[in-house]
Amino acid sequence: MVATRNRGKLQEIAAILKGLPFAVRGLDEFRKAPSVEETGSTFEENASLKALAAAQATGCLVLADDSGLEVEALDDRPGVLSARYAGEGAGDEALCRKVLAELSGVAREGRRARFVCVVAAARPTGILWTTKGTCSGYITGEMRGSSGFGYDPVFLYPPLGRTFAELTSTEKNAVSHRGRAFRQARQRLAREFTPGD
Repeated sequence: MVATRNRGKLQEIAAILKGLPFAVRGLDEFRKAPSVEETGSTFEENASLKALAAAQATGCLVLADDSGLEVEALDDRPGVLSARYAGEGAGDEALCRKVLAELSGVAREGRRARFVCVVAAARPTGILWTTKGTCSGYITGEMRGSSGFGYDPVFLYPPLGRTFAELTSTEKNAVSHRGRAFRQARQRLAREFTPGD
């Protein structure tokens, strides 16, 4: 089980894990799975909190991630508060607009940023391991592209010269923080587990 109710995220992760001897399912399929408050101060802590709570509630092998955007000029904010940075329940556009407003007038060199993703794997008995992926880039001056979610429209990936929201899902998965963290998780799952475990 992947501990998310975000359909865009679940689709990305399922594509990365495709071919493993597992059915990849999200939290929406488990009514008894709790919503976990992200009280940790690091991505690792939050991913572990979510993974363990979901594993204990469902009895499944669970992968949970915590990810976010760190902007150098904002002292690495929004960081672990990325999903709630524009206020509880704010949509993707509001998140992007808040970061753009805070960087108004900041030159390109001051707009360096990176996405971070930590994946935690858990059984009901505890955390098994974590993996981490990062992707560096810049914050654009305006939103560009219509794919992806979250801060994708304002995150420019220099090697491709496009924002994450301008990439296809295949292109994004190949270079993104989440793609990197979940590919490491995929390698561990393939190595450590066989059908029926």
